[in-house]
Order: sequence, then C-alpha cells, then structure tokens
Amino acid sequence: MELDRPTALRQAILACRTGGVVSVVGVYGGFVDKFPMGAIVNKGLTMRAGQCHVHRYMRPLLELIERGLIDPSFVITHKMKLEDAEHGYDLFLHKQDECVKVVLDVA
Repeated sequence: MELDRPTALRQAILACRTGGVVSVVGVYGGFVDKFPMGAIVNKGLTMRAGQCHVHRYMRPLLELIERGLIDPSFVITHKMKLEDAEHGYDLFLHKQDECVKVVLDVA
C-alpha cells in the first residue's frame, strides 16, 4: 500500500494518544481532504508544523557525521550523477522505485 502525505497525516492523527502532539516537519504542499478534525478535537491533540531549521542544524549534524557518530546513509535509496537530477526528482515526486532520498554526485 502506497502512503501519500495526506494518508500518513491522517494515520498519525488517528494513532496519536489523547493529549498528544502531531508534528509535521518539512515542505507540505497542497490540500488535505477528509481531515479527521473530530479526532483532533476529541483527543485534545496539538498540531505543530513548520519547515526544518536547516541552517541551525546543518553544521552540528555534519560534524557528527564527520566524526562517525551518526550515519545517515540508511535513508539514501538512490545515488545519481548531477545530470540525472531531473530523473531523480521525478522518482521522488511520483514515489517510484521506493525512492526516499536521492544523493547527487557532483564530482
């Protein structure tokens, strides 16, 4: 079963405990139909959303990666040359080939 963003958001709301917080981090465009507002109200949920503060976290995360303390490679599903970026974007956008993260080789 393919999970689209609205489906994942609805599932997060329905799975969240009473009094819990559902957070959406990242770019989330478009409209969400069949939004379970009743579940949000009845459970007393808090909704939080915003884009990741990339500039705040980039340097400390890169330092942890360089020191070998964290390994983000588990999220990389595709590696491509820079000239294949358009294809990689299409894979990600259309959720094809189980694409989660594309890394472009600029060398």
